[in-house]
Amino acid sequence: MSEIKANDPALKSWVEVPPGSDFPIQNLPFGIFRTESQFPHVCCAIGDKLIDLKALHVMGYLENLPITIEDTVSDSLNHIMRHGKKGMRELRNRISKLLRSDMPDLREKEHHVRQVLFRQDEVQMLLPVRPGDYTDFYSSEDHARNVGKMFRDPDKALLPNWKHMPIGYHGRSSSIVVSGTPVRRPCGQLNQRDDTAPEYGPTRQLDFELETAFITFEGKPLGERITTAEASDKIFGMVLFNDWSARDIQRWEYVPLGPFLGKNFASTMSPWVVSLDALEPFRVPGPVQDPAVLPYLQYSGDHHFDIQLEVLITPPGGNPNRVCLSNTRHLYWNMAQQLAHHTVNGCNIRCGDVLASGTISGPEVGAFGSMLEIAWKGTRPVRLNDESTRTFINDGDEVTLTGYAAAGGVRIGFGRCSAVVLPAVP
Repeated sequence: MSEIKANDPALKSWVEVPPGSDFPIQNLPFGIFRTESQFPHVCCAIGDKLIDLKALHVMGYLENLPITIEDTVSDSLNHIMRHGKKGMRELRNRISKLLRSDMPDLREKEHHVRQVLFRQDEVQMLLPVRPGDYTDFYSSEDHARNVGKMFRDPDKALLPNWKHMPIGYHGRSSSIVVSGTPVRRPCGQLNQRDDTAPEYGPTRQLDFELETAFITFEGKPLGERITTAEASDKIFGMVLFNDWSARDIQRWEYVPLGPFLGKNFASTMSPWVVSLDALEPFRVPGPVQDPAVLPYLQYSGDHHFDIQLEVLITPPGGNPNRVCLSNTRHLYWNMAQQLAHHTVNGCNIRCGDVLASGTISGPEVGAFGSMLEIAWKGTRPVRLNDESTRTFINDGDEVTLTGYAAAGGVRIGFGRCSAVVLPAVP
């Protein structure tokens, strides 16, 4: 069986794929869905539909693969991902073969087609993985530099360690939710001046963070490390990720141990995991890293990706407003370096772990990946198309992240990563 060529525009499916869809046959991202009448199943997206892998297995279309029926009847991808890069690649290739326009095996059995294909707008998508651990990095130089200019000496915006290692912190995996889940405005201690007593209340500076995240296969045992050369084989795929932040709560609490209540109340993840295989054609060179990094962070080949990212704010009853247009190629530290640094001390990585990029900002106004930067700490309010203004996110606002890679007539997208903000609990 031939390998999937994700950049081959000639590859077509017998399933209709609307123009501009994020999910052509070259993509086939994985997710978890359920209907009112059945338990959660593993699925792949194709156009505006999805294909049920449990039904495929029952009908015998997944024979001679390592995949079991138990792998496909699950509320997360963790079980099926235990088969690693090789097993998931074989599965994706088999699904592609079944969906190709020149392969009649499934297409000509209409009674099977009716049982395996579902409209995406008629099912509920669930969180695709059950993350045991979640790490958030700080990998965009433009973002780090902007924050440094706002809160520190503009001439020394980056801290001394920033260009020597991918800075990160361990987040809260239990509060990662799937796109479409409302986010409640958090409460906590607020203090704008260090010489006064704090007060308690809802955050006044609720912010989004435009991020991507990668999902891991099983790593190595505790005490062993993953090299940059091994990293791609330990990464299943990528999702869109909004790591919500309460900037005023964070400001008061972060010294000396870093983010806590200002970050752990919610992070929103898109429902589809786009495999690294589907993104292979969109690898690009990364920036020149100066000063040179230590040997364990050095790498060969291209480990950055050209993925266009967008953020929309939709006010209550209003229309979407684009407030950011960025790209993952702006990241200074890539996923291979992040994983190598995470494990250099022997930390073990488990199947389904989530490692996020940190806010992805570009070098110019319009490419900033957070309201903190877009409105420059509240000094440059953003005017929406309903004439209202924002310095941070209001109750009732919907924030939507989208992303796609495109080249050679092929578009590989991630779908939507959206959430509406609910008022704080009184």
